[in-house]
Amino acid sequence: MKILVFVKQVPDTDDVKLDPKTGNLRREGVQSMINPLDANAVEAAIQLKEKYGATVAAISMGPPQAEEVLKKALALGCDEAYLLSDRAFGGADTLATAYTLAKAAEKIGDFDLLLFGRHAVDGDTAQTGPATAAYLGIPQITLASSIDVQDGWVVCDRTLEDSVQRVRAKLPALVTVCAEINHPRYPTPINIMKALKKPRQVWNAEALGADTSRTGIPGSPSSTKKVFEPPKRNTDTCFFTGSAEEIAVQFVDMLDSEHLI
Repeated sequence: MKILVFVKQVPDTDDVKLDPKTGNLRREGVQSMINPLDANAVEAAIQLKEKYGATVAAISMGPPQAEEVLKKALALGCDEAYLLSDRAFGGADTLATAYTLAKAAEKIGDFDLLLFGRHAVDGDTAQTGPATAAYLGIPQITLASSIDVQDGWVVCDRTLEDSVQRVRAKLPALVTVCAEINHPRYPTPINIMKALKKPRQVWNAEALGADTSRTGIPGSPSSTKKVFEPPKRNTDTCFFTGSAEEIAVQFVDMLDSEHLI
């Protein structure tokens, strides 16, 4: 079985700032990390590898420094890594990103299962995984809180707001996972050393055979008009005194003044 797991380098959410002039994220000097839900996807892939035997390849699209998240994926147990890096990929929305990732999956070939985190914390669209499945013409399961492989099928539980669904899809298939699916492990020193010897490749648009009119900004039909930080709310503590009725009136007045009712 061959599993492809897709990981993204994202800025640390505790240190995200916006440039007030451009509205873009300030990435200079900001610590980057593997997208948390992608770490869950890596863990799911490694658990399937340990249970059934598999080759696990980690794939990331981004600038050269995105190789750091691939190194972590290798240290966690992935067998090989592919970085998709080209100026032609820059500024891609979810559609252009999915096209590029699908081209990488096609180039690797002979895959059985593709794993994504449900969404990235720097975008939160949850569109890239499903769009990649659409480009590849394979079935997809989203919001997976458990995953198993049985007789050529991938079987998942999907945790919804008011229920849990048990669904399956014929392999090859794509699955996006939720945080509830597992607890990602930490890389051991030995595995960190082993990761240094594992194969890593860098592919540009030419290597993928990608149509550059469908990658990056040219291939992105959506665009961001404006990004801004919402005004910070008053976090002062309020104390109410009086009878229960008087306190209730004061509380309602406070909610009204904050435009919460």
